Amino acid sequence: MHHFFRTLVLLFAFTSFQSAFAQMPAILSLQQQGEVRDRWLQERVATVLPEIMRREGIDMWILISREYNEDPVLKTMLPSFWLSARRTTMLVIYDNGEELETLACARYDVGEVFKKAWDKEQQPDQWQRLAEIIAERQPRKIGVNRSEHFGLADGISSYHYDQLREVLPETYTDRLVSAERLAIGWLESRTPDEMAVYQQIVRIAHQIIAEGFSDAVIQPGVTTTDEVVWWYRERIRELGLVTWFHPTVDIQRADPESFDHLRAFSKRPDQQVIQPGDLLHVDFGITYLGLNTDTQENAYVLRPGETEAPDYIQDAFRKGLRLMDILTGEYKAGRSGNEVLASALKKAKAEGLQPTIYTHPIGFHGHAAGPTIGLWDQQGGVPHKGDYPLFHNTAYSIELNTAVEIPQWKKTIRMMMEEDAYFDETGVRYIDGRQTELFLIPRQSPYLGK
Repeated sequence: MHHFFRTLVLLFAFTSFQSAFAQMPAILSLQQQGEVRDRWLQERVATVLPEIMRREGIDMWILISREYNEDPVLKTMLPSFWLSARRTTMLVIYDNGEELETLACARYDVGEVFKKAWDKEQQPDQWQRLAEIIAERQPRKIGVNRSEHFGLADGISSYHYDQLREVLPETYTDRLVSAERLAIGWLESRTPDEMAVYQQIVRIAHQIIAEGFSDAVIQPGVTTTDEVVWWYRERIRELGLVTWFHPTVDIQRADPESFDHLRAFSKRPDQQVIQPGDLLHVDFGITYLGLNTDTQENAYVLRPGETEAPDYIQDAFRKGLRLMDILTGEYKAGRSGNEVLASALKKAKAEGLQPTIYTHPIGFHGHAAGPTIGLWDQQGGVPHKGDYPLFHNTAYSIELNTAVEIPQWKKTIRMMMEEDAYFDETGVRYIDGRQTELFLIPRQSPYLGK
């Protein structure tokens, strides 16, 4: 009987959110998505790329990949209808000081941006043609994606790097340099057109979270945390979207053994039945139009007779919001991630908070290129990745938690929060706002209260 009731609850969950779905922002068809992404690529090559190359002093950038072993940067430069590289794909970007040349050392154009620059009938060897393209332009510095510490900037394979050195005259091998900061700059920079749409992408993520943290999905005393997780996975697929990580839903409650935040970073929380009085937390992300979201939000399950969360839970939530404000107030262009981390932790502790900060860039990747601002187990700073500076026109997942003593529960809880934000000359703003009040389950009705 219990299993039958659980099945009915889940069936209700999958059919009763239609009114919430009506509020979902429109999601483009695959064709429309491709058109938008191709337009963005052309805009980025015309605006972002010259600025980043000149900032880093690299006048030629070479990207090489084979099918199914793509450089993470090269993947962001392929046309939307290319789902992978083809054979050996070679892209050459050259800045002559006035404009960029974007060439494909290939037998065909690579989309609208990279134009064919290899005639196999005249030069049968693709690698030799690449060497000719380089020699014809005589670049001062040739950037390739090699990096010790940034995986997203380390996309050239060992074989391809060795081949490149072998075909180049010694004059040019001496000009090969790491394109680490160029690769990071390309990946982390957001354009106005991207940001205009990013708000909708984050709003879709917010809407899905709100649907899941409602009595359309959760029946206290019946629904488990894993069932909510899989509801999120199915909902994402139903909308024609994908996620870049498996969501997490966990519980903190008066039971002293209900949740260990440190263990949660290394091991998924155990499945639990959601009960009245629980504090729920979700970690959730989607990928849409090549951009990613990463969000952590919280809900309280009302006990019989309650119309809002207890004051001590609301106070803990406000402390989490305050820590977010302290962190974003420390964003300054040119500061390193480690400097932002140290300053924010110092100010938070001076206010009596117990902070842990582990904020990261977001964009083409979930854990994206740019400065790392703390890791959950490295609050003293993160070597190398934390030393990278902040630049304007970049996006971040403001991710952190605040430890709060709850005497009523005889334990300390962690108010875990994460919202996507954008940093420019005006400071930090949340891309689609942020959660400022706890979700309540069940939602308010005229029958609650007296």
